[in-house]
Formats: sequence, C-alpha cells, structure tokens
Amino acid sequence: MFLPVRFTPRCAGLLAAGVALLMLPAAQPAAPIVPRVRTFAFDYQTTVAAAPAGTKALDLWLPVPHDDASQDVGKLNIEAPYPYELHTGQYGNRMLHLRVSPAPAQPFAVALHCQVTRREHINPLLPHVAGRRAAAADPHLGRWLAPDRLVPLDDSIRIWALRVTAQAGARTDLDKARAIYNHVVSTVKYDKSGQGWGRGDIYYACDARRGNCTDFHALFIGYCRALGIPARFSIGFPLPAERGAGEVKGYHCWAEFYTRQTGWVPIDASEAAKNPDKREYFFGHHDENRVELTRGRDLTLTPRQQAEPLNYFVYPYAEADGQPFTGLTNQFRYRDATE
Repeated sequence: MFLPVRFTPRCAGLLAAGVALLMLPAAQPAAPIVPRVRTFAFDYQTTVAAAPAGTKALDLWLPVPHDDASQDVGKLNIEAPYPYELHTGQYGNRMLHLRVSPAPAQPFAVALHCQVTRREHINPLLPHVAGRRAAAADPHLGRWLAPDRLVPLDDSIRIWALRVTAQAGARTDLDKARAIYNHVVSTVKYDKSGQGWGRGDIYYACDARRGNCTDFHALFIGYCRALGIPARFSIGFPLPAERGAGEVKGYHCWAEFYTRQTGWVPIDASEAAKNPDKREYFFGHHDENRVELTRGRDLTLTPRQQAEPLNYFVYPYAEADGQPFTGLTNQFRYRDATE
C-alpha cells in the first residue's frame, strides 16, 4: 500500500533548493598556476694574472651553467686564447678546463657567454602548474644523505635536529623539514660582519647564529640529513628582480629536500630571513631571478685538481704546478632579453 506524500512548506523549500543545486553548472577545475619565466644573457669572465716565473703548467676551471627542470641554457659562446675542453663532472656539473704549458708570462682572459631561460621553481605539492617539467630521477640520492666536510652528521647535530622537530610536533619528513626551515629562518640572522661566515660551516652557524646564504643552508641541509631526509645544495648567481642589465657582485646559494611523497622541494632560507614577508613563499619556491651553476659541495673537478676538493664551485679555480693559484679577477654581468 502506498501512502500519499505530504509536502510541507519546509519540504518544498528543500526540494526547490535541491533542484536549484542540480541546475548549477559543474565546478570548474582550478586555473593552472603559471610559473614566472625570465630569459637573459649571462656573461662570466675571469682575467688570469701572469703565473710566477718558472711555472711549468697552469690549469684553469670555470663552471658552466647546465640545463635542468628549471633552467635552459643555450647560445653558449666561449672566448679563450688557448685551447680548452668542456666536461661534465660530479652531479651533472658542467665545466670548462684549460691547461697552458708552460704557463704564460702575460695575463689572459677567458669569457663565457650564454642565454639562460629560468623558470620559477614551484612547490611540487601544488597541483595544476602550467608547463611543469618532470625532474629527472636523481642517481645521487644517497650522497645527499651523507656529510660534507663542514657539515658533519655527529651526535650533537642529530640531537639538535631532533629537538627542533620534537618541539614542533613534526611527524612526517615534510613536517620535519618545515620545522627545520622555520627554526633556521627564525634564529639565524643574515649578517656578513666579522669572520667565519660564508664557508657553510654548520658549527659556525649553530654558534654564531648569523652568516650568509651558505651558512643558512649548511644548517638546514645538515639538520635534514641528520634525520634521514635527503637535502642538496646548489649555487649560482642572483639577479635583481627589476629587469634590465648590470653587474652581479656575488654568488647566491639555495637548497632542496626530498620526500617520497613530494620529490624535491625547493627552499631558500636566507632569502626568507632577509624578506620576512616571503617566508611562506620560500618554503616550496625558488624565484626565477637566479642562474644555477653547480650542485653539491666537496667537489672534485674534471680533470681532477691536485689540491683538496672544493668547498663549492661558483668562481673560477686555478692551479699553478698543482698548487692553488689565486691570481684571478672576475666579472659577472646579465642583460634581460627585450623580446
């Protein structure tokens, strides 16, 4: 037996609302996030002073910008008075090597010119990033869990890292990395006064609580690695946000950490410390105002240098008869594309 349905005013209102909802258009997918892109000419020049009299051979290495998921390098042009070779070394780093024997008695210059298209590196957790390029699998993942000479992974570093993440209640690797980032940005001051800064010495950063980008990221990378989170170091040059042309006075470095859920996540702790309003942005982003030259620390060059591994490789490096040669004067310039 079927009973008649009685519609009350309330039921009628609900029915009308339901009909109205059914008539609404389907929700549209979120608009894709479009990374900012910057294309510019980059000029890298070094002038090599005359080697000491009697020097049998002089070796010179220059870092050469490389392609990756955030950067395309083209129109490479090199000016050098002597024959040179281009090599790909550790971690995919590219470099120019030039050997002169006997060493020249007069100064000479080597210049590298290229065009760089740099894309904003956006947090991989954000969906719908337009034109996102898949990063190649990193075959060096184990290396990014190992210590560097100035970033040891001893008991003190582990205890300090554990304390930071425990105080934040962090459980996942992503949450732990965020806690470490917040700690570094909040407790380290961007300050290049005095001595000791700029080497990326984690104990200096822990004690002094100040330094430059190298020191900030030594602390971040060391704490991540101490907790089993791969983290890697990159170095290159910053460009001012305003488009134009000019000289770049010094280097900049940054970092990434890795989790299985996210892949590589970009961070820039020192820029966040200098620009507190961008603290959220720089956990998960690198802006497009930079060019990367090399990745990693304690680097062995190709062909291998005779001195100890380089702490990092962003400026030219030279050896005279196997000994470090410091007679180099450098200049770096950029010029934004006009089209």
